Amino acid sequence: MTKNSVLKGVFLVAIGATSYGMLATFVKIAYGEGFTTAEVTTSQFIYGIIGIFILNLFQKVKNKNTAIKATKKNIVHLMLAGTSLGTTSLFYYLAVKYIPVSIGIVLLMQTVWMGVLLEMILEKKIPSTQKIVSVVIVLIGTALATNLINNEVQLDWRGIMWGFLAAASFTTTMFTANRVAVNISSAQRSLYMILGGAVIVFTFALFTQVTPFNYDIFIKWGIIMALFGTIIPPMLLNAGFPLTGIGLGSIVSALELPVSVMMAYTLLNENVEPLQWFGILLIIVAIVIMNVNFRKGVSANTH
Repeated sequence: MTKNSVLKGVFLVAIGATSYGMLATFVKIAYGEGFTTAEVTTSQFIYGIIGIFILNLFQKVKNKNTAIKATKKNIVHLMLAGTSLGTTSLFYYLAVKYIPVSIGIVLLMQTVWMGVLLEMILEKKIPSTQKIVSVVIVLIGTALATNLINNEVQLDWRGIMWGFLAAASFTTTMFTANRVAVNISSAQRSLYMILGGAVIVFTFALFTQVTPFNYDIFIKWGIIMALFGTIIPPMLLNAGFPLTGIGLGSIVSALELPVSVMMAYTLLNENVEPLQWFGILLIIVAIVIMNVNFRKGVSANTH
């Protein structure tokens, strides 16, 4: 792998993670304009499906003789894996409905220790000291970043619950995304996973949208949500991670955390105390520790 390839991978992963980091702030603004979670997620996934479908058509024309076509088994497995994409979006958007975006993204980052726990259960082995230290730092950072030590801060329990569920769902997505139908193109994989997520999102909308659906969401926020949440990040992360390796890629993707908090601080005027910034820094440090082999430099050691 050349130095230029690695730098290109870092750039792609950074842009993808930054896009994800902006998403929750846009969702919060849409809520402020009266749109519901069902409207936000439905428009995001419909535009997302259209966008990824078009990308697939371009890729199909470009690689018509070399592309591996997904089998029915691949499609079923990817759609099942993609259901966690739908639940992650729903849970995360429900979380930021009740708590600040800066707190919601910190809760989503609990995937760091959840991933370690899931790996321990599935592989039946004790995590390394490095991972245990990382988990402890994440928990300390979370306590600071959510301002739990300040007794005056009252967080809505519903937001906390949805935030942890979003993290659990995102952990599932990360585990399945790199293990299911890895032999086909990233565009095909993204399409079928988004279709699986759409089933969850559309079902949620069907049962929760009690008021008439406000189609203005498609004009105002749908395309933005799809670009920053469904189209740009998966494509750039799928293209960037093979160039950076999982270890370096995971470190760079931690940019999502400060970007999300900075967006909320700038556009939503959310109050972020210095101690909370320190907690956010600790979580990033934990991600770096987890993904660096201190004997050999950056490695592919991740949860």
